[in-house]
Order: sequence, then C-alpha cells, then structure tokens
Amino acid sequence: MKPLRALVVYESMFGHTEQLAHAVAEGLADAGVTVTLTEVSEAPFGIPREVDLLVVGAPTHAFSLSRPNTRSEAVRKGALASRQPLGLREWLSSVSGTNGVGVAVFDTRRAKVRRLPLAAGPLAAKIARRRGLVLLSKPVGFVVNGTKGPLRSDQLERAAAWGSLVADVARGHVVVTERARQRVS
Repeated sequence: MKPLRALVVYESMFGHTEQLAHAVAEGLADAGVTVTLTEVSEAPFGIPREVDLLVVGAPTHAFSLSRPNTRSEAVRKGALASRQPLGLREWLSSVSGTNGVGVAVFDTRRAKVRRLPLAAGPLAAKIARRRGLVLLSKPVGFVVNGTKGPLRSDQLERAAAWGSLVADVARGHVVVTERARQRVS
C-alpha cells in the first residue's frame, strides 16, 4: 500500500488553532504520513489527487465556524488582520476534488464553554460530508484559556496523539477505498 498523504488546512485568528494544526501534523508525520500544512487563505481550492486525508481545524466563533463579521470582531480584539478575508467555512464550501477523501475535523473553544452544544467542528464536519468527504471520526475540540489564550497546558500533546490516531483510522479508510475501486475495475 502506498504511503498516506495528508493535507492539513487550518483557520487561526489568534494563533491557537495554528499551534494545534502543527501538533496534529506532527502526530500524523510521526505515524508515517506525508503531511502538507497550510493556512486556509493559502489552501488549494481543489484537493490534489495524491491526497488521501484532509484534516481541517478552525476556531469556534459565536458557537460556529467564523463568518466575515466574526473575523472582523476578532481583528478588533487583536487578531491578525491578514487572516480575516477567508475562513474555513467559505473554503470548505467551495473546495473540489473531495469525493471519497477521508476527513478529520478539529476546533478550538474557550475553557469557560468547552462543552458547547454547538461549535465550529460539527458544522465543518457537516459541510465536509455535503462536499463528498468521508468523515473518519467525530470532530474533536481543543481548549483555549480565554479568547487570547493560551492553550490549556495539555492540548498540544493531545493534538499530536489525535493526529496519530487519525492516521491509523485513515489507513483503514484508504484500504477499504482501494478494495472498492479494485472491485469496480
């Protein structure tokens, strides 16, 4: 079986989701996956053919994925203005080349409300499924201490461990997908 290739796409206004995306990518790489990591504004609008796994991460804004107005509000609170124009919601809603590609989703959420009934991850998963991606696990939430952080102390290690777990699940998905293609051919 060919080595797995993953594309990790993240949206991060204050840098917390970016830190977690790096940790997830490290966990994937430690599990033998070839990883490309990119901020959402630089992500391709078509999933490259060689990609077996898409991992997406976003901050929770107003109990959901960010919107232009919530990103503007984040900038007013000190977030990076360069990250304002494009969010994961818009990118994921328009990305192509998704049929059959496995996807794993994570989000960040504030410690005060970490058990959110609504968050960025579940909506990202819903959009991903609508786009033809195959959800490999439930979305995972990571905890930030307040809007400006920092991350809760154990979250980077937890993210790396989750990345390794996602690699194992993705390998099973790719084997099933390859077998299905062989039966059709």
